[in-house]
Amino acid sequence: MLGLHPFHAVGEKYARAVLDAAGALPLLIPSLAEELGFDELLERLDGIMFTGSASNVEPHHYSGPASEPGTLHDPARDATTLPLIRKAVAAGIPVLGVCRGFQEMNVAFGGTLHQKVHELEGQMDHREDLNQPLDIQYGPAHEVVLEPGGLLRSLAGKERISVNSLHSQGVDRLGRALAVEARAPDGLVEAFRVSDAKAFAVAVQWHPEWKVMSNEFSRALFGAFGAAARQYGQARQGGSVGRSQSAR
Repeated sequence: MLGLHPFHAVGEKYARAVLDAAGALPLLIPSLAEELGFDELLERLDGIMFTGSASNVEPHHYSGPASEPGTLHDPARDATTLPLIRKAVAAGIPVLGVCRGFQEMNVAFGGTLHQKVHELEGQMDHREDLNQPLDIQYGPAHEVVLEPGGLLRSLAGKERISVNSLHSQGVDRLGRALAVEARAPDGLVEAFRVSDAKAFAVAVQWHPEWKVMSNEFSRALFGAFGAAARQYGQARQGGSVGRSQSAR
């Protein structure tokens, strides 16, 4: 809701990252579930980014316990993204998940989530300090170790990178066909890929879209996503060249 009215909205930081770092045209997909016509929609897209959000995936989608009262949910988004993720990956459409999108991708492939990682023994507090300015909230919080032989390790050219951390939920059980790409110092899965996907299908728990052009790894990640979308789009259109289309 914005004021008294429901809205379909996306943060500018995601749109700018797609435009500037992926070299793609960002288009918002409204959360209208099956009314969108998933198959017809996918025929018109070259890639999809599933963005972060203040809301959490409703726990009944992964047989989890009820959320604490006051937890933000977005059932219309769940009804849109969860089937759309599966359909997009099966069709070979490049997919990038960020934060909530990372959690959605895990759930879409049968995984489960911890709702409050900071309450688990031995786990770090991965939440941001809401009393701090945005630049500090989205600033480097910890390193992640990139898996040997993984896509992210090849993009980074090194074993570790520093990332921000603004989440309370996290992966409990990793979904089917998902391969770990990065872990936090406490062992929490921070990135994965769909191991049997036909194209780019990667998700990260952190926020690479934040000031993307000033972060070498974030530029490389969005660049790889954009390149995969262009390759898919050119194949889909019989070799025509142009900006790829990518949406939330």
